[in-house]
Amino acid sequence: MLAIYKREMRAYFTSPIGYIFIGLFLAVSGILFSVCTLLAGADSDVNTYFTMILYAFIIVIPFITMRSFAEERKQKTEQLLLTSPVSIAGMVAAKFLAAFTLFLGTFLVSCLQLSLLGKYTADTINGVNYPRIWGNIFAVILVGAACIAIGIFISSLTENQIVAAVGTISVLLLFFVLNILNSFIDSFLIRTLVNWFSVLSRYMNFTYGIFDFTALLYYFSICVVFLFLAVRVFEKRRWS
Repeated sequence: MLAIYKREMRAYFTSPIGYIFIGLFLAVSGILFSVCTLLAGADSDVNTYFTMILYAFIIVIPFITMRSFAEERKQKTEQLLLTSPVSIAGMVAAKFLAAFTLFLGTFLVSCLQLSLLGKYTADTINGVNYPRIWGNIFAVILVGAACIAIGIFISSLTENQIVAAVGTISVLLLFFVLNILNSFIDSFLIRTLVNWFSVLSRYMNFTYGIFDFTALLYYFSICVVFLFLAVRVFEKRRWS
């Protein structure tokens, strides 16, 4: 498992994918931070900044997940992985952890710009709301992990990276717009069901600096379910 993890991390930086993701993510986060917080002159729009970062995941996350398994199938190296001493679950977990490591490192680097908030809120009465900021950071990491797991699963279904990217974008878009669609549904039962699947509805408590254990369990469950589905795809392929 460790060997596959190292191989994946090396692959991100021996191809343009890793650099494109890092550059794109930092550029988008920098622009959003400037517009949502610095130009506002206070941390009142920090929630808006982090929410916009979540929507950016729809585009940027597929960059690091589309090649995970699609590239293996295209280059005919999939059989080497399937016949390696590592279990399929270990292989999928290594791919996931490599993508998550790249995402986490890039996101934490982008968070360094939050230190500028103290300069722009020094004259306000309440100053910087650090519990809210930490809550948002933690929640964004959880959502990012869930999105990566979804992308890993989509990548396991095809050998075409473009198809994997478009498929991941479509699924992530569906998860994110459920919260918006909820306002157009009259049935309380359906609204409750849709709200349960919505990524953003689970995110909101963290924006107030409140640790939501049920939301943590929800995002963890998404990771487990989609990684398990990826394992099942390869188990079926191994014996077919």
